[in-house]
Amino acid sequence: MRKFAIGAVVSGALALSVLAVPAASATTPDFAFSKVVVNGGKPIVVGTTNVVKIPVTYTLTRPSDIVLDNKTKAAGVLLYRGTLAHSLNTIENSELPVCTTTATTATTVTESCKETIDLDPWASLYEAADATTWHAAGYYGRLDLDEDDSDGHVSVNYADDLWGPLASVQIKRAAKLTVNAGPEPVTKGKTLTVTGSLTRANWYSSEYAGYTGQPVALQFKAKGASTYTTVKTVTSGTSGALKTTVKASADGTYRFSFAGTSTTGAKAATGDYVDVK
Repeated sequence: MRKFAIGAVVSGALALSVLAVPAASATTPDFAFSKVVVNGGKPIVVGTTNVVKIPVTYTLTRPSDIVLDNKTKAAGVLLYRGTLAHSLNTIENSELPVCTTTATTATTVTESCKETIDLDPWASLYEAADATTWHAAGYYGRLDLDEDDSDGHVSVNYADDLWGPLASVQIKRAAKLTVNAGPEPVTKGKTLTVTGSLTRANWYSSEYAGYTGQPVALQFKAKGASTYTTVKTVTSGTSGALKTTVKASADGTYRFSFAGTSTTGAKAATGDYVDVK
């Protein structure tokens, strides 16, 4: 289902875990994850190379007799798409959670926790289907390790419990947008041609590819103004190409702006200033 989250902490132990069958729990441990927030509730926009750090916060209530040493016992939050029992992809926390005890009883400990998930698109995102809604799951993992081979036997048994979905978050493909307005300078009243391209991350090829058939706004900000105004909407063509014309009326900056879709993040091009004579 998933690699034990503390494998990096236990040196060499889990290199053998592929030979072991996860041990079944006699009883389900009494863990409760609540108030899970992933990336501040905002979509996660991912390109082709840069690692995106995803903050996660949550409240964990656990039995007081279970000590999370992050060596043989660990708990935290991971992301998955698909179902809890049959995930299609998972992304695990890359740093140990930092937890502060907020309440205790005779049998439980409640903690306020935060952790970071490092999302490396090269290592964790493989196809367009990964641009979708992901879910958060709480996990409790434990390791039973016997490395004493003096008797001719070693064993590595690990087990996981997962709870979810606890929260949802959208992972989107990053977009790139360019613009060029010309000729420059241009005579007032003459035709100005504005070109550009809309591309988005392809996680399979680790490159950006044209995003066709998408509405993109051409916007203008007059010299001295602080905001852009939409002039017209253009539809991206082959390879994401954008092209349109406008009448030059005043000095100012033109840009293309893409509002985004359910699978692709919003993007605005860096503006191109045009001097009108």
